[in-house]
Amino acid sequence: MEPFLYEYAWLIPALPLLGAALVGIGLISVNNVTNKLRQLNAVVILSLIGVATTMAFALLWSQIQGHAPYNRSFEWAAAGSFHLTMGYVIDPLTTVMLAIVTTVALLVMIYTDGYMAHDAGYVRFYAYLSIFSASMLGLVISPNLVQVYIFWELVGMCSYLLIGFWYDRKAAADACQKAFVVNRVGDFGLLLGILGLYWATGSFEFAVIGERLEELVASGALAGGLATLFGILVFLGPVAKSAQFPLHVWLPDAMEGPTPISALIHAATMVAAGVFLIARMYPVLEPFPVVMNVIAWTGALTAFLGASIAITQNDIKKGLAYSTISQLGYMVMAMGSGAYSAGLFHLMTHAYFKAMLFLCSGSVIHGMEAVVGHNPILAQDMRLMGGLRKYMPITATTFLIGNLAICGIPPFAGFWSKDEILGLTFGANPALWLVGWLTAGITAFYMFRMYFLTFEGKFRGTDTAIQGELLAAAGVSAGHDDHHDDKPHESPWTMTLPLAILAIPSALIGFAGVPWHNRFEHLVHAPGEVLAAVAEFDQTEFLIMAGSSVGIGLIGIALAGLMYAQKVIDPGAIARSIQPLYNFSLNKWYFDELYHRVFVIGSRRLARQMLEIDYRVVDGAVNFTGLVTVVTGQGLKYLENGRVQFYALIIFAAVLGFVVVSSI
Repeated sequence: MEPFLYEYAWLIPALPLLGAALVGIGLISVNNVTNKLRQLNAVVILSLIGVATTMAFALLWSQIQGHAPYNRSFEWAAAGSFHLTMGYVIDPLTTVMLAIVTTVALLVMIYTDGYMAHDAGYVRFYAYLSIFSASMLGLVISPNLVQVYIFWELVGMCSYLLIGFWYDRKAAADACQKAFVVNRVGDFGLLLGILGLYWATGSFEFAVIGERLEELVASGALAGGLATLFGILVFLGPVAKSAQFPLHVWLPDAMEGPTPISALIHAATMVAAGVFLIARMYPVLEPFPVVMNVIAWTGALTAFLGASIAITQNDIKKGLAYSTISQLGYMVMAMGSGAYSAGLFHLMTHAYFKAMLFLCSGSVIHGMEAVVGHNPILAQDMRLMGGLRKYMPITATTFLIGNLAICGIPPFAGFWSKDEILGLTFGANPALWLVGWLTAGITAFYMFRMYFLTFEGKFRGTDTAIQGELLAAAGVSAGHDDHHDDKPHESPWTMTLPLAILAIPSALIGFAGVPWHNRFEHLVHAPGEVLAAVAEFDQTEFLIMAGSSVGIGLIGIALAGLMYAQKVIDPGAIARSIQPLYNFSLNKWYFDELYHRVFVIGSRRLARQMLEIDYRVVDGAVNFTGLVTVVTGQGLKYLENGRVQFYALIIFAAVLGFVVVSSI
């Protein structure tokens, strides 16, 4: 069975791609019929991703059992000595990523049936989800940088289509353009880095690039600074894809897409691609300390930045979006600190609990829409929620499990992965650990702020005064809709079942990486790393590190409880006492305003100046040439009159002129 599995592993991305193609052809050729058979289309796509999921887990099990990595390739293009191969590679890193992507994609697609049930674009949405999953799966199995780049751009295109799915909303149209443009900045850096590495090493294969680059720098054939520059340029790709500072600004706006795609982007596809590429490029980047430091500090700053902004967000999806930015910062910081398997472990645990948290937020929004109508300003604002645990017990319970996981409370999944990152980071650089530790406390505070505001206390959704304030603040006039319920309701089973399934890995998957028997690290260790009897487990050190991270997490939770559940502390009074800091967080460190002024307004000003140059200099030169031609032509036509005497006179004058000049 195993040889068969490895031989046909290429079907894992091909099956969802086939599903997307079949539905897409149906939409183009027989649109009305395809849209009427909406659930049949969903079943086709779900069946294909289901088969891909089964194959992914079979391959993962095979790798756990110790099967050798499998590489298959064929020549795609050749010119002289240049040969470009394509194919696929199946190794522990690939199989872990395949399992994550397929399971989250499958559960998101099941959830979509309930969430998008009344949307006219139901079938189109399934086609987009399927091609998005196929693109990410293709990226994961890619054996070289060219193939990675092809699928990298496909993932970017799919995110553009999905973020702007409701393209008739201006906010969604703007958000998908912003995501596309910001990602082009990072992708341009990645392309330059790939070309630079090929110029230096003559290869696109990951292991070959790593070996040759190190040899070239060691022998002095290539300047170390140039190799470092190539590494940082490649890192620009993950900076944009995984929403790291300063290219993080697109991710919160991506919330304008439907919630299922928010879950898929934030858990297993788009943002995971960046961390995955750092892992794949690890043999290339690790020998260069400057590159690793840039990666580590970018991650640490991003982790703190995301958490500090999430504290003040009132939109439930925006709060989760900044939470994702912060958690991605943890993963990138781990990679830069040399904690390779810890970063990947957090990628895995985060994929499950963050997918669940986003799907929970979608369930909450679905329930709120029954009360406030299809108005995202009202349906997503936590100030209008409260007391939802009574009406939506499954959603509330699973959200609480996700909260405990992301806050690093044992024994939930996030505790083991986050604690491993903090422990290893402390060994590498205590300053990085301090940033990560403080971020852990802030994370616990804002996540439980979200939980208490949403699920505890009194339901505020029917309070017309709060509704009016929120609409007025957004500059929107209140609409009228008679079909509202008095209270929200639990979501249908197609939405609650994926939540219940995701709650299991969110609670238990961390046990795969317990420090005294780290199975995950044994499976996915850094390339070239020889695992000593996993650095003898030091119980005292573990208890100190784990105690400190759990301790600050509990302080954050207690503070959130006192403010938003017990109401012993008035958060409004604190906000007023530190108004500048509160505004700094509420306005997202003013990045959007800064970028708008510098890049949007600045590029418009530059375009206007270029237009002036074009109009005055370029057009002026062309127009002047034309004018000279016209004037000289008009003048010369009087000399061409056909009279011989006149021509003789001109010749005489010319000869006379020559004589006078020569005599001088």
